[in-house]
Amino acid sequence: MNHNEPGVDKKDLNRQQQHWESVFSCNESMFGEEPSSPAQWAAQLFKDEGKIKILELGAGQGRDTFYFARNGFEVFALDYCEKGVEYIKARAVNEHLRGSIKTLVHDVRKRLPFEDATFDACFSHMLYCMPLKISELRALSSEIKRVLRPGGLNVFTTRHTQDPQYRTGIHISEDMWEIQGGFIVHFLSREKIAFISEGYITEDITEFEEGLLPKRLYRVALRKND
Repeated sequence: MNHNEPGVDKKDLNRQQQHWESVFSCNESMFGEEPSSPAQWAAQLFKDEGKIKILELGAGQGRDTFYFARNGFEVFALDYCEKGVEYIKARAVNEHLRGSIKTLVHDVRKRLPFEDATFDACFSHMLYCMPLKISELRALSSEIKRVLRPGGLNVFTTRHTQDPQYRTGIHISEDMWEIQGGFIVHFLSREKIAFISEGYITEDITEFEEGLLPKRLYRVALRKND
């Protein structure tokens, strides 16, 4: 695999941000209110290990954020779409969970705005299949590792190269395709996951399906190795 392939153009990613802002503005519950199955799995894992302080990246409209908060976790939820973050903040006030949920608008291509060893665990559902270059995903994994405490967990999901929408639509770059609906998806192989996971212990990689196609994904659990 060539890890130096040209990546998505910055204007394409900015266009995606505008697209998500528009989607969230039109539908305040795009993904529903129920938590994702990976969030439920991760919550049980975190609870079993006594991991309470959680960083959630790509929180969207917060369906997993609120599940974590209601189950006793302290959640710092980040997303690059202001509409999603505003929705989470307002809902946290309405549901009296403001003490358990903090939010921030943040672009994960940039350094995470936290000190070293701040969090017990990190969770992200389908952030890793956003239009981010493989070098950016590797840098993100490294940043997550920096802000995790020793033994901390990074649990993420990503669509993979056996997904039915892989190689459909418009090819953007690397294994990124603009699929139906105008969304750019980076489909990751196991080889790419190994590349971006360097410096961690891989605890688990499990295939699962989600949605109507169905989407085909990996659920990955990594542990900080220091």
